[in-house]
Amino acid sequence: MKKITVFLSDDHNVFREALRFFLEASDIEVVGEAENGHKAVEETIRLQPDVVVMDIAMPLLNGLEAARRIARKVPNTKVLILSTYGDEHHLQQAVEAGAAGYLTKETASRDLLEAIREVCAGNVFFSPPVATRLLEQWQNRDAPPKSTTAPALTGRQTEVLQLVAEGHSNRRIAGLLSLSIKTVEKHRQAVMDKLNIHQTASLTRYAVSSGVVELKPYAQLAGHEH
Repeated sequence: MKKITVFLSDDHNVFREALRFFLEASDIEVVGEAENGHKAVEETIRLQPDVVVMDIAMPLLNGLEAARRIARKVPNTKVLILSTYGDEHHLQQAVEAGAAGYLTKETASRDLLEAIREVCAGNVFFSPPVATRLLEQWQNRDAPPKSTTAPALTGRQTEVLQLVAEGHSNRRIAGLLSLSIKTVEKHRQAVMDKLNIHQTASLTRYAVSSGVVELKPYAQLAGHEH
Protein backbone atom coordinates (compact mmCIF):
# COMPACT_ATOMS: atom_id res chain seq x y z
CA MET A 1 0.00 0.00 0.00
CA LYS A 2 1.37 3.39 -1.05
CA LYS A 3 2.32 5.64 1.84
CA ILE A 4 0.66 9.05 2.13
CA THR A 5 3.25 11.73 1.39
CA VAL A 6 3.25 14.76 3.67
CA PHE A 7 5.13 18.07 3.65
CA LEU A 8 5.61 19.91 6.95
CA SER A 9 5.61 23.71 7.15
CA ASP A 10 6.24 25.30 10.55
CA ASP A 11 8.83 27.84 11.70
CA HIS A 12 9.72 25.90 14.88
CA ASN A 13 12.44 23.34 14.12
CA VAL A 14 11.82 21.29 17.27
CA PHE A 15 8.08 21.07 16.55
CA ARG A 16 8.75 19.95 12.94
CA GLU A 17 11.17 17.26 14.18
CA ALA A 18 8.58 15.99 16.66
CA LEU A 19 5.91 15.93 13.92
CA ARG A 20 8.20 14.06 11.53
CA PHE A 21 9.03 11.46 14.19
CA PHE A 22 5.34 11.05 15.09
CA LEU A 23 4.18 10.69 11.47
CA GLU A 24 6.94 8.41 10.27
CA ALA A 25 6.12 5.96 13.06
CA SER A 26 2.88 5.36 11.13
CA ASP A 27 2.14 4.74 7.44
CA ILE A 28 3.03 8.32 6.43
CA GLU A 29 6.14 9.50 4.58
CA VAL A 30 7.41 13.03 5.28
CA VAL A 31 8.93 14.20 1.97
CA GLY A 32 10.12 17.67 3.00
CA GLU A 33 9.99 20.58 5.42
CA ALA A 34 9.89 24.38 5.32
CA GLU A 35 10.28 27.09 7.93
CA ASN A 36 8.51 29.84 5.96
CA GLY A 37 5.58 30.15 3.58
CA HIS A 38 7.68 30.96 0.51
CA LYS A 39 9.70 27.77 0.77
CA ALA A 40 6.52 25.79 1.48
CA VAL A 41 4.94 26.93 -1.78
CA GLU A 42 8.10 26.34 -3.84
CA GLU A 43 8.74 22.88 -2.39
CA THR A 44 5.08 21.82 -2.67
CA ILE A 45 5.13 22.70 -6.38
CA ARG A 46 8.35 20.66 -6.76
CA LEU A 47 7.45 17.64 -4.61
CA GLN A 48 3.66 17.42 -5.17
CA PRO A 49 2.92 15.79 -1.78
CA ASP A 50 -0.53 14.41 -0.94
CA VAL A 51 -0.91 16.72 2.07
CA VAL A 52 0.80 19.85 3.40
CA VAL A 53 0.58 20.32 7.18
CA MET A 54 0.79 24.10 7.50
CA ASP A 55 1.20 26.48 10.43
CA ILE A 56 -0.35 29.95 10.10
CA ALA A 57 2.28 32.05 11.88
CA MET A 58 5.37 31.93 9.67
CA PRO A 59 7.85 34.56 8.46
CA LEU A 60 8.15 35.98 4.90
CA LEU A 61 4.78 34.54 3.84
CA ASN A 62 2.14 33.46 6.35
CA GLY A 63 0.48 30.07 6.16
CA LEU A 64 -2.89 31.38 4.98
CA GLU A 65 -1.40 33.11 1.92
CA ALA A 66 0.81 30.07 1.28
CA ALA A 67 -2.28 27.80 1.46
CA ARG A 68 -4.08 30.03 -1.02
CA ARG A 69 -1.20 29.76 -3.50
CA ILE A 70 -0.88 26.00 -3.07
CA ALA A 71 -4.63 25.53 -3.65
CA ARG A 72 -4.28 27.50 -6.87
CA LYS A 73 -1.00 26.06 -8.17
CA VAL A 74 -1.10 22.47 -6.87
CA PRO A 75 -4.83 21.67 -6.58
CA ASN A 76 -4.23 17.95 -6.02
CA THR A 77 -2.31 18.66 -2.82
CA LYS A 78 -4.52 19.14 0.24
CA VAL A 79 -3.60 21.73 2.86
CA LEU A 80 -4.21 20.91 6.51
CA ILE A 81 -3.80 23.89 8.85
CA LEU A 82 -2.20 23.06 12.20
CA SER A 83 -2.24 26.15 14.38
CA THR A 84 -2.26 27.37 17.96
CA TYR A 85 -5.21 29.58 16.93
CA GLY A 86 -8.72 28.16 17.17
CA ASP A 87 -10.68 31.40 16.84
CA GLU A 88 -13.37 32.10 14.26
CA HIS A 89 -11.30 34.74 12.43
CA HIS A 90 -8.38 32.42 11.60
CA LEU A 91 -10.74 29.53 10.85
CA GLN A 92 -12.76 31.55 8.36
CA GLN A 93 -9.58 32.80 6.67
CA ALA A 94 -8.26 29.24 6.36
CA VAL A 95 -11.47 27.96 4.78
CA GLU A 96 -11.49 30.90 2.35
CA ALA A 97 -7.84 30.15 1.49
CA GLY A 98 -8.81 26.64 0.38
CA ALA A 99 -7.63 24.57 3.35
CA ALA A 100 -9.18 21.09 3.51
CA GLY A 101 -8.88 20.85 7.27
CA TYR A 102 -8.00 22.73 10.44
CA LEU A 103 -6.49 21.39 13.66
CA THR A 104 -5.42 23.14 16.81
CA LYS A 105 -1.99 22.11 18.08
CA GLU A 106 -3.48 21.13 21.44
CA THR A 107 -5.45 18.30 19.77
CA ALA A 108 -2.79 17.34 17.22
CA SER A 109 -1.52 14.22 18.98
CA ARG A 110 -5.05 12.82 19.04
CA ASP A 111 -6.38 13.94 15.65
CA LEU A 112 -3.47 14.49 13.26
CA LEU A 113 -3.20 11.00 11.70
CA GLU A 114 -6.94 10.78 11.15
CA ALA A 115 -7.00 14.32 9.73
CA ILE A 116 -4.22 13.57 7.22
CA ARG A 117 -5.93 10.38 6.05
CA GLU A 118 -9.30 12.12 5.73
CA VAL A 119 -8.10 15.12 3.70
CA CYS A 120 -5.93 12.82 1.54
CA ALA A 121 -9.09 10.82 0.74
CA GLY A 122 -10.79 14.01 -0.44
CA ASN A 123 -12.77 14.71 2.71
CA VAL A 124 -12.57 17.65 5.11
CA PHE A 125 -11.49 17.42 8.74
CA PHE A 126 -11.79 19.85 11.63
CA SER A 127 -10.73 19.13 15.21
CA PRO A 128 -13.74 19.01 17.57
CA PRO A 129 -13.38 22.53 19.06
CA VAL A 130 -13.02 23.95 15.55
CA ALA A 131 -15.98 21.91 14.23
CA THR A 132 -18.11 23.31 17.06
CA ARG A 133 -17.22 26.87 16.04
CA LEU A 134 -18.00 26.07 12.39
CA LEU A 135 -21.41 24.72 13.39
CA GLU A 136 -22.14 27.84 15.46
CA GLN A 137 -21.08 30.00 12.52
CA TRP A 138 -23.40 28.07 10.20
CA GLN A 139 -26.30 28.31 12.65
CA ASN A 140 -25.78 32.08 12.91
CA ARG A 141 -25.42 32.60 9.16
CA ASP A 142 -28.53 34.79 9.02
CA ALA A 143 -27.10 37.21 11.57
CA PRO A 144 -26.23 40.63 10.14
CA PRO A 145 -22.64 40.78 8.90
CA LYS A 146 -20.09 42.63 10.98
CA SER A 147 -19.38 46.07 9.60
CA THR A 148 -15.63 45.80 10.19
CA THR A 149 -14.82 44.19 6.85
CA ALA A 150 -11.29 45.09 5.84
CA PRO A 151 -10.45 46.27 2.32
CA ALA A 152 -9.36 43.31 0.17
CA LEU A 153 -5.63 43.24 -0.60
CA THR A 154 -4.17 41.25 -3.46
CA GLY A 155 -1.85 38.34 -2.68
CA ARG A 156 1.20 40.43 -3.55
CA GLN A 157 -0.01 43.36 -1.43
CA THR A 158 -0.55 41.02 1.53
CA GLU A 159 2.96 39.68 1.03
CA VAL A 160 4.46 43.18 0.99
CA LEU A 161 2.40 44.16 4.05
CA GLN A 162 3.76 41.17 5.98
CA LEU A 163 7.36 41.96 5.04
CA VAL A 164 6.93 45.64 5.98
CA ALA A 165 5.45 44.59 9.33
CA GLU A 166 8.40 42.24 9.89
CA GLY A 167 10.68 45.26 9.61
CA HIS A 168 12.25 44.80 6.18
CA SER A 169 13.33 47.81 4.11
CA ASN A 170 12.04 48.32 0.55
CA ARG A 171 15.44 47.23 -0.77
CA ARG A 172 15.33 44.00 1.25
CA ILE A 173 11.74 43.30 0.18
CA ALA A 174 12.73 43.84 -3.46
CA GLY A 175 15.51 41.27 -3.04
CA LEU A 176 13.25 38.74 -1.31
CA LEU A 177 10.51 39.00 -3.94
CA SER A 178 12.78 39.49 -6.98
CA LEU A 179 11.11 42.82 -7.76
CA SER A 180 12.49 46.29 -8.45
CA ILE A 181 12.51 48.74 -5.55
CA LYS A 182 10.15 50.96 -7.54
CA THR A 183 7.63 48.11 -7.85
CA VAL A 184 7.84 47.42 -4.12
CA GLU A 185 7.24 51.12 -3.44
CA LYS A 186 4.14 51.02 -5.66
CA HIS A 187 2.76 47.95 -3.83
CA ARG A 188 3.51 49.55 -0.46
CA GLN A 189 1.75 52.77 -1.49
CA ALA A 190 -1.24 50.80 -2.81
CA VAL A 191 -1.53 49.00 0.55
CA MET A 192 -1.40 52.32 2.41
CA ASP A 193 -4.00 53.86 0.11
CA LYS A 194 -6.38 50.89 0.39
CA LEU A 195 -6.13 50.76 4.17
CA ASN A 196 -5.87 54.54 4.59
CA ILE A 197 -2.85 53.95 6.83
CA HIS A 198 0.24 56.01 6.07
CA GLN A 199 2.73 55.21 8.84
CA THR A 200 4.83 52.05 9.11
CA ALA A 201 4.07 51.57 12.82
CA SER A 202 0.34 51.76 12.12
CA LEU A 203 0.71 49.33 9.20
CA THR A 204 2.46 46.91 11.54
CA ARG A 205 -0.32 47.18 14.11
CA TYR A 206 -2.89 46.53 11.38
CA ALA A 207 -0.94 43.49 10.10
CA VAL A 208 -0.83 42.02 13.61
CA SER A 209 -4.50 42.73 14.41
CA SER A 210 -5.69 41.25 11.11
CA GLY A 211 -3.58 38.09 11.44
CA VAL A 212 -1.27 38.82 8.48
CA VAL A 213 1.72 38.62 10.80
CA GLU A 214 2.09 37.34 14.35
CA LEU A 215 3.67 39.43 17.09
CA LYS A 216 6.72 37.33 17.89
CA PRO A 217 10.44 37.53 17.13
CA TYR A 218 11.63 35.95 13.91
CA ALA A 219 15.17 35.25 15.04
CA GLN A 220 15.93 33.01 12.09
CA LEU A 221 15.48 35.84 9.59
CA ALA A 222 18.93 36.82 8.37
CA GLY A 223 19.42 40.40 7.24
CA HIS A 224 16.52 41.76 9.30
CA GLU A 225 16.42 45.50 8.65
CA HIS A 226 14.54 48.44 10.10
